[in-house]
Amino acid sequence: MQRSTIGKIENSLKNCHEYLPGAVSSMNRLVSPSIGFERGDGAYMWDSDGKKYTDFHAAFAPHLLGHNNKEVNDAVIETIGKQRSLFGSGPVALEGELAALLCTEIAALEKVTFLNTGSEATALAVKLSRAVTGRDHFIVVQGSYNGNTDELACNVFNTLEEIGPRVSPGEYPIRPLGAGTVIDQQRLVHVVNFNDLDSIRYVCSRYPVAAVITEPVLQNIGVVKPDDGYLAGLRALADELGFLMIMDEVKTGFRQGVGGYAAVADVSPDLFTYGKAVANGFPIAILGGKSKYMDVLASPDLSRRPLVAGTYNGHPVGVAAAIATVNILKSQGEVIFSHLEKLGALAEQGIMDVLAARGVAGVVARVGSAFSFYFMDHAPRDFHDLLVNHDFDRDVEVRRKMIGEGAYLVPVATKQCSISAAHTEGDIEFMVERFAAALR
Repeated sequence: MQRSTIGKIENSLKNCHEYLPGAVSSMNRLVSPSIGFERGDGAYMWDSDGKKYTDFHAAFAPHLLGHNNKEVNDAVIETIGKQRSLFGSGPVALEGELAALLCTEIAALEKVTFLNTGSEATALAVKLSRAVTGRDHFIVVQGSYNGNTDELACNVFNTLEEIGPRVSPGEYPIRPLGAGTVIDQQRLVHVVNFNDLDSIRYVCSRYPVAAVITEPVLQNIGVVKPDDGYLAGLRALADELGFLMIMDEVKTGFRQGVGGYAAVADVSPDLFTYGKAVANGFPIAILGGKSKYMDVLASPDLSRRPLVAGTYNGHPVGVAAAIATVNILKSQGEVIFSHLEKLGALAEQGIMDVLAARGVAGVVARVGSAFSFYFMDHAPRDFHDLLVNHDFDRDVEVRRKMIGEGAYLVPVATKQCSISAAHTEGDIEFMVERFAAALR
């Protein structure tokens, strides 16, 4: 690609920085247009003026069953009615019930601990990996968002000017997500590209690496899938080189099955993090994994035990919602996931047909109920591929026009779209029609 074209892309990104997750001034609700929503029901939301939207954002993906699912809400109300409270001390029966349910239903999960946010879970996962291995360094993947803590909040969305040319094997410069962090001064985190095992080996040959943490599918820059053999190769490298494999399933978990993407890929990481869809929008996060690692969280040797703290960890509202959600997926999963796959395929084919009919270069990348469209001639393989080839300006423009016509996609370039079990074929057709109209 010519330098002039790359420069145009960089300028486009800079002009859109107020809408990108990497912007210094960004907040998770700072978007344009800024709409105040009042309520949600199933696949729909209503704003403060009473306008109805079909929701394909799902609050960054938690609402797998749809907004305000009655069974989940009833479980929460019942828990409150029984005076289940936040005790903050000792074992709690409700937490034990959820732990047993998860470890029974997810083969690779042996023990769990509960937190409130995905960021807390991933931060604890890194801390635990250091306690287990006695090493300090760890590896993150360019384009994989793993939370807002200082050491992890970096290199999700950048310009070519910020990260430079493609590097392989090797690592990228650290680019913090916003001001006020010291991540670039600590030098313990190393950034490599997705689908690049050679770069992981490269970093491990130079530093004592405790862990590699990554989303199995990059779902904060849309839907960027792992190459065949990539996750299995990462598992093999972890075994060979002695670092822990942390699979961040905060977004991917439970959207294709109770076992998450690890089950789809048939790969067992050392540690998992979950959140979002596990409680259908209620706040809870999970760190789990192999017993020999999770047991270190309760080690009698205080010099080995990582600090786990949080007043609201295991709050009964989130725990009750998670039990209800997982039980629904357990009992009705075959129907729910078949429905989601059917709707996802309809969305993918519908958008591809529109692109072909309009003569627009574009592609849809999809994993089950999660999809994203890109204005490029192939599905991106990593962040660099996306950055160089995708039309970010057009992406944001199309999303804003669709919002104006009642189909809500978060107005941030490349962001994943999510389908819920509450959507219908008619909702998908409506969204595709709005996409077609926006392209005009």
